[in-house]
Amino acid sequence: MIGTLVAEPAALIREGLVAILGREIDIEVVAALQRGREVISAALALRPQVALLAAAFPDFEGVPLAQALQAAVPECRCAILGADRRPRDLQGALAANLDGYLVYDCPPEFLTEAIRQLAAGKKVIDPSLTFSVLDRHTSPLTAREAEALLAAAQGASTAEIALVLSLAEGTVRNYLSRAIAKTGARNRIDAIRIANERGWL
Repeated sequence: MIGTLVAEPAALIREGLVAILGREIDIEVVAALQRGREVISAALALRPQVALLAAAFPDFEGVPLAQALQAAVPECRCAILGADRRPRDLQGALAANLDGYLVYDCPPEFLTEAIRQLAAGKKVIDPSLTFSVLDRHTSPLTAREAEALLAAAQGASTAEIALVLSLAEGTVRNYLSRAIAKTGARNRIDAIRIANERGWL
């Protein structure tokens, strides 16, 4: 039996996952948790082979929680279950060296097979996410344009960005204007949104 820990804050989704996995004769849900803070202690006690963790909890983010779980229980294979297909989310999971990234609307058959693949030591990525990353265009932003836009995303004013990046305010305005034009955005806020969604920041 593949002991599987499920951690998901939404009760309806959590119970749905338990029901889907419970139909399989070779998969046993050893814990179904609501809170991120419960994951490590439960995994230490139960030693699951696979853990499915939500991308976000009210008290934790999924990727750092999965990293902590991998450190605490190295034999447990960790996969994130996310709600969207943004390339940067997949990139974050891959950069953290997690074992899998799935999306909520994947078919039940894919989910159960993913559990088996994870237990067998393989990495599993939702195919639609893989193609979205492969299709992603290279960032049109220069390093300085991206730095300026990232600082703006964090709420810094033009003067504050200039101070942090050791640039003149006019230069910062030029970088931001070029970033807006290159992203095809209407304004600075829209440029931040587009660049963030495409993994350019």
